[in-house]
Amino acid sequence: MTQKTIRPGEPQPISRMATEAHSHSHLQEAAPHVHNEESLRQIINRLSRIEGHIRGIKTMIGESRPCPEVLVQIAAVRGAIDRVARLILDEHLSECIARAAQEGNIDTEIKELKAALDRFLP
Repeated sequence: MTQKTIRPGEPQPISRMATEAHSHSHLQEAAPHVHNEESLRQIINRLSRIEGHIRGIKTMIGESRPCPEVLVQIAAVRGAIDRVARLILDEHLSECIARAAQEGNIDTEIKELKAALDRFLP
């Protein structure tokens, strides 16, 4: 079986796009791994709503809406992002950490999680 080289900007085969949409790589990990499709769908949907909310805030600013109204909307987006982060953390704990424990590389996975949390948390 030969592999086709895909150049930037070219459409990718559907099977590869579907695989990439349902996986992610960790900092030091060689191969991507698959997550629960329902969890990923929920995360993507929430992020799409957040994108729409951000566009709404940009419109508010362009319309010179009162600053307190804009700040309330920014607070709503901040809360929505926090909820997405919680979903991602829950998914990571239930899928990635559990898988790492089974595969015997839990120390590496926990080290990576701690590094990510150091950047994420104030």
